[in-house]
Amino acid sequence: MIKPASLSLLKQELASRPPKEVLEICLKLAKYKKDNKELLSYLLFDADNEVEFLKSVKAEIESQFSEINTTHLYFARKSIRKILRTTNKYIRYAGKKHIEAELLICFCASLKDSGIAFQSVTSLSNLYTNQLHKIRKAISLLHEDLQFDYQEELKTL
Repeated sequence: MIKPASLSLLKQELASRPPKEVLEICLKLAKYKKDNKELLSYLLFDADNEVEFLKSVKAEIESQFSEINTTHLYFARKSIRKILRTTNKYIRYAGKKHIEAELLICFCASLKDSGIAFQSVTSLSNLYTNQLHKIRKAISLLHEDLQFDYQEELKTL
């Protein structure tokens, strides 16, 4: 099995290559894995406009919650986990704590408003509690003014 090179070595190698070759490498990466393509799309089109990015991701989260099959708890649990995976993927792409707080607050609020009795299911209750802990941790790393605003939103959850 091929051992991947370190990040610093990759950075040095990319810096030494001509721009056209770096472009080809990026396109090849995007071609073979959906996550790479999504990350590249975020970096090129959405990273500069965080407000629109947040709006579109929140709309997607709310849309996915509205489509959950609530007749069977098994399917609801699977759908909730899938929505959380998608949310975490967007959080990783952005890499900013205020975006993490916003998206997790949206996720928890949507879960709470979905009408699913998640409190009665241990796994879902734990999932919800863990997200609240992540929100608190992300908020604690923000500027004091932002902390106050997010704390107010957190209280409603």
